[in-house]
Amino acid sequence: MITINKNIQSEILMTTMEELVPEDSLFRKIDKYIDFTFIYEEVKGLYCENNGRPSIDPVVLFKLVFIQAIEGIKSMRQTCKKIKVDAEYRWFLGIPFGEETPHFSTFSKNYERRFKGTEVFENIFINIVNQAQKYGMLNDEFFMDSTHRNLLIKIKSFL
Repeated sequence: MITINKNIQSEILMTTMEELVPEDSLFRKIDKYIDFTFIYEEVKGLYCENNGRPSIDPVVLFKLVFIQAIEGIKSMRQTCKKIKVDAEYRWFLGIPFGEETPHFSTFSKNYERRFKGTEVFENIFINIVNQAQKYGMLNDEFFMDSTHRNLLIKIKSFL
């Protein structure tokens, strides 16, 4: 007997992000050990507290770079395209389905207007590496591309 899938693209699902992301997800493991909340203190002086439009959460901006580095995605445009449809990335970023994800230009505008010329990326990178090292998450290999100021680390898969 042949099975023919029916059109289910508009089916309404009742589920949670927790149910959609596998327990052994690399990003669950990273989230368990790496505390990204230090980023708020690191960037506090770069944001106006009482003027302007609400910003994108700075932790989300830096987690975008983290996803891009870990997954080896070539551009922020492609990274932002993938987070629109990937439950694991959305879970890691704290953006449920039904909420908009950041546009790729949001990161580049923030980089140009806020972070360029600062040591924010280096400080965040060092903090994350120190946390990862504390929990034995690092390989012996580190990669750095100073041309684009992308700092990449290889997180080893651990069970």
